[in-house]
Amino acid sequence: MTKSFFKETWAIATPVALQSMLQNSFSFVDQIMVGTLGATSIAAVEVGTKPGFVFNFVALSIASVCSIMVSQYVGKQDEEAIDRSLSVSLLISMLFAFVMCIAVFFFGRPISSLFTKDQAVITTSTLYLKVIAVLYLLDSLSNIFSVPLFCQNHASIPLYISLVTAVMNTFFNYVLIFGQFGAPRLGVAGAALSSVIAGLVNATLIIFASYHYCGRLHFCLDLDHEGWKQYWIMLIPVALGELLWSIGQNVYTSIYGHMGTQELAAMSLTGPLQGMMIGALSGLSKAAGILIGQRLGKKDMDAAYHDGFRLCLYGLVGSVLLSLILAVIRNPYISLYHVNAQVKLFASEALVVFAILAPVKVVNMILSGGVLKSGGLTRVIFVYDTIGTYGIGIPAGLICAYVFHLSLVPVYFFLSLEEVFRLIVGMIFFKSKKWMVTIH
Repeated sequence: MTKSFFKETWAIATPVALQSMLQNSFSFVDQIMVGTLGATSIAAVEVGTKPGFVFNFVALSIASVCSIMVSQYVGKQDEEAIDRSLSVSLLISMLFAFVMCIAVFFFGRPISSLFTKDQAVITTSTLYLKVIAVLYLLDSLSNIFSVPLFCQNHASIPLYISLVTAVMNTFFNYVLIFGQFGAPRLGVAGAALSSVIAGLVNATLIIFASYHYCGRLHFCLDLDHEGWKQYWIMLIPVALGELLWSIGQNVYTSIYGHMGTQELAAMSLTGPLQGMMIGALSGLSKAAGILIGQRLGKKDMDAAYHDGFRLCLYGLVGSVLLSLILAVIRNPYISLYHVNAQVKLFASEALVVFAILAPVKVVNMILSGGVLKSGGLTRVIFVYDTIGTYGIGIPAGLICAYVFHLSLVPVYFFLSLEEVFRLIVGMIFFKSKKWMVTIH
């Protein structure tokens, strides 16, 4: 049974992890390209990606609820319910994407001003937002049409598609940022445009693959009253929780930005390496949501509990090993950027803090983001996640930065302690077994 579960886990986790690492590795290359334009451009892209950060977490939360439902319906072999779940999630996701697209296109400058006082950074990031806005619509399509591929044992397909689109993104970054092969030199706007081109290709290929391998989606919103009620009970806490959490992360960025452009640039430099490490283990969270959901759909509660614990243990061991590697490679990585010594020092120290806290972050990702959500009792997760961010993280960051006037690294450390709180409460909830609920 253990060997079979290990195979099931890695059949899902490996493609997801490779896909995430692939995307982050090309993001790293992209940032190196933008980094040659200087600290202002690095900070501008960091600011410009923050609305997308909020969008991605909320949009992915919609996809994760869809995945919870589809996983359990796959366990029950209910094709009609699968179509209804996908249809409802696609509608909600596209509506949210449209609102975000309009907001960042028309209100890019006020949004950018929330993160920094540097007018050069604000102007550049506003241009970036106007170009990147349409990507939200494309990513919404990709997120929802990926769900049946993951839940019906075709997890490797999105990986192959990501490989194609990541290469395209990097190529167009090179062409459009620097004006190669006769193209105009667009700088930061070129980075945004290349992302949109890659996003269009990604969405097209994902939709085609979903139809080819999983069958055509029969669009249907025919949920009865109880069905809609159950959907909103699951979605609202997850989406609102991710919205509030991602806004909280943006508050952290605002704190760094108002401390100074060097601090903001330093935290931006840590992003790709952090993303690579979390991405390497993100597949375990995806596997948890799907595999535990399937066990709950079959009413195998003992297997759901024990397999959930094992997935958290896999994440803990993997994150400790990766933290040791990160501590060793951080300075060679930072040396690739054309920034001053102070920015490099800030970034190096911040990566040490991240390496220390990464095991806690990873277990939280698997536990809250996969295992506990699989039962659909998402309101409890919403409560303790929100308390962690707004009751611990943000107050700690504001007090450390503006009352005690600490430097970047202590501020980053103390605000990150919210993760410890979330882990403690999450483990208590896990052991209570109250999260093990079957969707009807």
